[in-house]
Amino acid sequence: MRETPTIAVFRPDDERLADAVSLLEDLGADPVADPMLAVKATDATPRTDAEYVVLTSKTGAELVSQAGWDPGAQTVCAIGPATADALRAEGYAVDVVPEEYTSSGLVAELADDIDGARIEVARSDHGSPVLLEGFEGAGAYVHETILYRLVRPEGSGESAELAANGALDAACFTSSLTVEHFLEAAAERGIREDALAGLADATVGVIGEPTAETARSLGIDADVIPDDAMFDALARETVAAVSDR
Repeated sequence: MRETPTIAVFRPDDERLADAVSLLEDLGADPVADPMLAVKATDATPRTDAEYVVLTSKTGAELVSQAGWDPGAQTVCAIGPATADALRAEGYAVDVVPEEYTSSGLVAELADDIDGARIEVARSDHGSPVLLEGFEGAGAYVHETILYRLVRPEGSGESAELAANGALDAACFTSSLTVEHFLEAAAERGIREDALAGLADATVGVIGEPTAETARSLGIDADVIPDDAMFDALARETVAAVSDR
């Protein structure tokens, strides 16, 4: 390992990426900013005829605010504190944030209260089925509104080149889609197998078990899965694992 570890980060190219780079630098790493997600808004807004409305991202919070969405008397649920903070920053009251910041955690938080209730889930086109299936299993009537689509930005893949050349010490994957897009970028360059081999020799951090499952299904073993599904924990634990290695 190099004295200053090279760590790839795949957040969208906005303040989230800037904050991630700053954090990794503060932790003594040399971050490689390689955005693997770009947002294409659909201009849709959440339905207002449900008792509960669920938001799952900062992007979703900002888009519904821009569209002038008014939740009225709906119970507003955020999947975690980052989404909750974004909703509050846009002027919305947040009624529910689960103790476990995952889809299954939110299902568990609401399961006893939603039998027969209508739930609106407003999110990206790549949301986990866990929310929808979990709510339906608890007896709720569920509708999903796609607020935005997630695509791979043109030019992404610098990190795949580094991995293929053995020049990447670690990678921080923040969703299943970042894993998929990383490998798409590698395949586009004709280096998919070399990039996989490079990740096998590196430290791979993923933000939660769903992302770890996706990674495993694509031939990538996760070394770090923080209990707290937040980027701060992912970055800190990944840097620590690289140092220990």
